[in-house]
Amino acid sequence: MNKYLLPSLCLITLPVLAQVDASAPALALPAGTISAPASEADDSVSLKTPTSAGSRLNLSALETPASTDSLSGERIRARGDRSIQDAVSRSTGISRTGTPGDGGTSLSARGFTGQSSVMQLYDGNRLYTGMGTVTFPVDTWAVERVDVLRGPASVLYGEGATGAVINTLPKKPFSGAIENHLRLGYGSFDRQQQALDSGGSLSDTLSYRLNLNRERSNGWIDRGDSSGDFVSAALRWQARDDLAFTLAHDYGDQNPMNNFGTPLIDGRLHKRLRDKNYNVGNDQQHYNDQWTRLTSEWQISDTLSASNELYYLKVQRRWQNAENYNYDPASRQLTRSGNYGIGHQQEQVGDRQTFTFKHTVFGLDSQTLAGVDYNRIRFHMKSNSPFTDRFTDGQPVDLYHPAPGDFASASPYRDQFKTTTRQMSLFAENRLQLSERWSLVTGARRDYVHIDRDDLKDGSRDDKTLTGNNWKAGLVFAVTPDTSLYGLYATSTDGVGGLISLSKSQQQFDLSTAKQTEIGLKQMFWDQRGEWTLAAYHIVKKKLLTDVPGDPQHKQQVGQQSSNGLEASLELQLPQAWQLQANAALVRAQYDDFKQDINGVQVSRDGNRPVDVPRRTANLWLSKALNDDLRAGAGVRYVDARYADQANRNELPSYTVVDANLSWKALPNTTLGLQLNNLFDRQYAQSQYNDGQQWILGEPRSLFVTADYTF
Repeated sequence: MNKYLLPSLCLITLPVLAQVDASAPALALPAGTISAPASEADDSVSLKTPTSAGSRLNLSALETPASTDSLSGERIRARGDRSIQDAVSRSTGISRTGTPGDGGTSLSARGFTGQSSVMQLYDGNRLYTGMGTVTFPVDTWAVERVDVLRGPASVLYGEGATGAVINTLPKKPFSGAIENHLRLGYGSFDRQQQALDSGGSLSDTLSYRLNLNRERSNGWIDRGDSSGDFVSAALRWQARDDLAFTLAHDYGDQNPMNNFGTPLIDGRLHKRLRDKNYNVGNDQQHYNDQWTRLTSEWQISDTLSASNELYYLKVQRRWQNAENYNYDPASRQLTRSGNYGIGHQQEQVGDRQTFTFKHTVFGLDSQTLAGVDYNRIRFHMKSNSPFTDRFTDGQPVDLYHPAPGDFASASPYRDQFKTTTRQMSLFAENRLQLSERWSLVTGARRDYVHIDRDDLKDGSRDDKTLTGNNWKAGLVFAVTPDTSLYGLYATSTDGVGGLISLSKSQQQFDLSTAKQTEIGLKQMFWDQRGEWTLAAYHIVKKKLLTDVPGDPQHKQQVGQQSSNGLEASLELQLPQAWQLQANAALVRAQYDDFKQDINGVQVSRDGNRPVDVPRRTANLWLSKALNDDLRAGAGVRYVDARYADQANRNELPSYTVVDANLSWKALPNTTLGLQLNNLFDRQYAQSQYNDGQQWILGEPRSLFVTADYTF
């Protein structure tokens, strides 16, 4: 792709924005504004459904030159997925890598892991992560849909989106009679749920949506209690036929099961330790999130529309744990250390304004979106750094009967630093219909970030300005109305850490840069009862941090890693009311130029696979309507082995987990459900901690019974 093509297109497009085509069809307000009522919800999303993650132009998956997925909220809840991360790990090529330190939300995609490379959005908005932690959204009860875009997406959303973007769309107000959906649930480990979904019209111009969810559990490890409360409320005012306002507020309060993993004994997992909790008795893991949004949608004319979103986010997080459990083969003794007390306070105010135009370029139909994005984020960090334990060699703990004990830190919990981050971006996206079958989708974005940092320990101040320029160009060929081929070139930028919490040493570095080439095929077939996708890609990411020779306390930005992969998905509506969804992904990821300092000696990791990246993942789900009132389903999730260290010596084994569900419409307004997770009680490492010395295990076999009543 000619590097001068995109700037030329932008220069051509801007002068003709005023020369809009009066005969062009009217623009529609953004999709997803008005949702179907709960009783009419459909769990199917096709390639012709507009995707919120792959484009801001309301393009369908067939029209988008990128690899995308969409998961409906109905399907997510029916499968028993309690978190967004559980749900999207059934998507093509996505796997879980989360730990309590990142809110349990970290993901891996296309060979890249963590919040700095796999971005997670809520209703199209980005929560800037402090110290790599995301704790929102809380659960899946209020989810309308989850859209996934794989590959670099910085041109759409800014830095931190090389592997994938996950966009969670909450349920929205809808017009019509008020409908209510009540759920009561109970299951293994004393898990309880009480939930409400209510929505409809309050008047000719006012509609609302209210979702409440309360969950409690004793957990499957000792002292594994957890709780979660979530409120999602939205009020929509249709001021005129061409003007609408939506005010939404989401509130979440979580105390997750505080599990830092099971220690390995002589490098192996002992199954008898599965339910042991080695954390201290006065541990803490608490997240409180509040997000308020005001959205305005204005159809200015048949060819011009505008949208504005003003939002305010407030986040508080608190950890107090002993996180490291190390086994000494010589003394046959397990010790507990790593007494970390950490607190985050974060406020984010942001606004995004966009304009969408329909016009012509040299007589060709064209659609352009242009906008500006602004955020101001204040982040306050408290901790007991330098994290000195009261017990120099660690606190001895009985392997099979660990005493809880108390948090044992010799360092006081105090203020560490504050930052104020100001971010602004200009972005544009265009779709040009070159012919009846050919279309060109391009985009460009300029990001500006300025970070002011106050060290609250020594009173010093420093600042840093970072800029990022990204663009994409994708060509789509509509072979038939139901089949498209595409090619894409896209760039992205990633931070060397969470932007709003960069340390003094990290602030000297630039953003990491990445570029991707991708080709793919998407097709609906068999009278649109089936669809399949295929994508192949190559990504190169540069400016990784590597150790300085002889000085492991400092880094230099010279490294590089790359990945090549192949992804495929299939969905079929089969005879006799059978449905099948399947996907698989292969990825070859490696460090191309990466050195690690080991006891003052530079050791090359070139050719090694990055941490937490599986080479193969696959998912299968098969369901059947046994009759008009009874439906059953079962699914398989496979994740290949992953390395826990850069030397590729410590390996987490592959795993295959089977889940199942059953629903019965017992009465016209009442449905009973049964969810079975980890049906064969497989013991497996979902992720790892402490350089692979602790495995965070997946949940044992569990069942959950639900009763849903609509009125």
